[in-house]
Amino acid sequence: MLQPTLQSLIAGRWIGSEAAAPLHSALTSAVIYHTHADKIDFDEAVTYARKTGIPALMQLNFQQRAARLKALALYLLERKEELYAISHQTGATRADSWVDIEGGTGTLFAYASMGSRELPSSNVLHEGPAIALGKNGGFAGTHILVPRGGLAVHINAFNFPIWGLLEKFAPSFLAAMPCIGKPATATSYLTEAVVRMMHESGLLPEGALQLVIGSTGDLLDRLNGADVVTFTGSADTAAKLRVNRNLIANSVPFTAEADSLNCAILAPDVTPDDAEFDLFVKEVAREMTGKAGQKCTAIRRIIVPENMVDAVGTRLRERLAKVSVGDPSVEGVRMGALASRDQQRDVAERVELLARGNEVLFSARDGFKPVGEGVAEGAFFAPTLLLCRDGMRNDAVHDVEAFGPVSTIISYNGIDEALALAARGKGSLVSTLVTKEPAIAAYAVPMAAASHGRVLVLDKEASVDSTGHGSPLPQLKHGGPGRAGGGEELGGIRAVRHFLQRAAVQGSPTMLAAVTGEYVRGAKVQEHDVHPFRKYFEDLAVGDSLLTHRRTVSEADIVNFGGVSGDYFYMHFDEVAAKDTQFGQRIAHGYFVLSAAAGLFVSPAPGPVLANYGLDNLRFVAPVAIGDTIRARLTCKRKVDRNRTDDKGVGQGVVAWDVQVTNQRDELVASYDILTLVMKRA
Repeated sequence: MLQPTLQSLIAGRWIGSEAAAPLHSALTSAVIYHTHADKIDFDEAVTYARKTGIPALMQLNFQQRAARLKALALYLLERKEELYAISHQTGATRADSWVDIEGGTGTLFAYASMGSRELPSSNVLHEGPAIALGKNGGFAGTHILVPRGGLAVHINAFNFPIWGLLEKFAPSFLAAMPCIGKPATATSYLTEAVVRMMHESGLLPEGALQLVIGSTGDLLDRLNGADVVTFTGSADTAAKLRVNRNLIANSVPFTAEADSLNCAILAPDVTPDDAEFDLFVKEVAREMTGKAGQKCTAIRRIIVPENMVDAVGTRLRERLAKVSVGDPSVEGVRMGALASRDQQRDVAERVELLARGNEVLFSARDGFKPVGEGVAEGAFFAPTLLLCRDGMRNDAVHDVEAFGPVSTIISYNGIDEALALAARGKGSLVSTLVTKEPAIAAYAVPMAAASHGRVLVLDKEASVDSTGHGSPLPQLKHGGPGRAGGGEELGGIRAVRHFLQRAAVQGSPTMLAAVTGEYVRGAKVQEHDVHPFRKYFEDLAVGDSLLTHRRTVSEADIVNFGGVSGDYFYMHFDEVAAKDTQFGQRIAHGYFVLSAAAGLFVSPAPGPVLANYGLDNLRFVAPVAIGDTIRARLTCKRKVDRNRTDDKGVGQGVVAWDVQVTNQRDELVASYDILTLVMKRA
């Protein structure tokens, strides 16, 4: 019986009718799918992304694209069980699939949330503040980030067929870059399933996402300097792709996240009686067996004090012996199969290399027997623990990675040797330091950070909420130096910035305000008879401004504010002590100045301004003394339409107001931004 043939999504249509290479179940090795033999026209794919995808994405702004991501995440989450059923064939347990499927949708949710909070309702991201470039205030400079006008090619590994695509798609989609996704062939059937869902949702602008099943052919040769390429996979493949002649000739950004020899260090202060010792063993065992060790972040090197080697080895053997391996549908199974028989053979060859000159503490000889029907031909591999007693001389443990449930204990003498061993990995994605002592963390982390993209410091306190060694989070960068690829993924809005083009802009403050869509100090303002707080969101314009009446600060103001706040700091109340300071006299509380300014510019009657929910960039620039006269200028700095309504269906937008408080000499004494929710008229 002919098995289903996977299809590529190219130029808005699904192609692939003729079966080509067979794809096998990791559990039984039965053929479950085929790739397609139909040739892909990559010129058509690239042209479609440029002429259809880019314009369609640019019709939306950052906020609107963030809203689409949220809707897409909800759509996929409602259909997750369909994906779990398919993921089962990759050899993944339910917990493994959760990281891939719900971790992927969670990443969409995270970027939707970050985008709605941090990105403007336009396609220009201002990287301010503006900098004065002249003495007279007429010339300034700033930086903006804008969509590159190119496409993103995302080449992914076999171990996370859904998360791997979505964690790259989310930030590039926010940056208005149409994507061409290329999953690893072995598990491409799961990526095809999620892309079909995304395509059928109707939430993606036309041309926003294409899918390549099989080879990338001459795709990379058709890219230009506006495009980007991201890659996740082996360091060897990354090295080959990085030197593509066309990518070099056109300076196409290439970001790699490669497998690496990540480590976990047990600090010398931890003993077997400590909770941290158990945390260390548990973390290592989890990283060895989760996803059958097929994670680029998995712990490959277990670096422990020489006097703790036997204790760690014993505890790990005990844990690994309890891990039931087999078909994840069988109750009690905690570890599934490798992705393919090819992967199984590769891991076996690498374990053989690692075993030379080292001890094998736990392996298939310790009663390994996968459970489940038809698993005899599956791609299962026994959890394997090795011991290296001289890591400074043994190069293999720092060079050879077995991409499966395999890890090596390496002994050390002193924390400096432990850090030196960690660095022998030549660049890794993540390291974990387990310690009770803050002083050890303060010493070790900066040194470890030089060769690791992320450092987890694990102790009893952190364990309550820790997501673990092997969990890249959308809010933090994922990547590492050297062998790990030298790139960055995730990291919050930083990841979106990677897909945008940064440019410096120079001009008058008025022109910079027009370009950035954000008020720049010194720019022209608009003053009207209507108070800015009386205007609905749609009626407000950036630059709408109010210059308030004046208020003279009295001694009674200072005394009364001290009584209300309880702030009797000597600078405000002790005239003798104040004379000996740099100010030479008593001065008003900074927060009194802030409060007095609010009294000057607030319009007290009910109106469109619903709430003040924070201050940004607050600075007290100069002192305000008794007898000084202050006033404030309130200016609409930035508007962000989040396309939201309240519980009553009333629309809202976010408005940031620039506030400058000056004295009788027109000197700036306080400066800040107020953030408000403002009602929409509609």
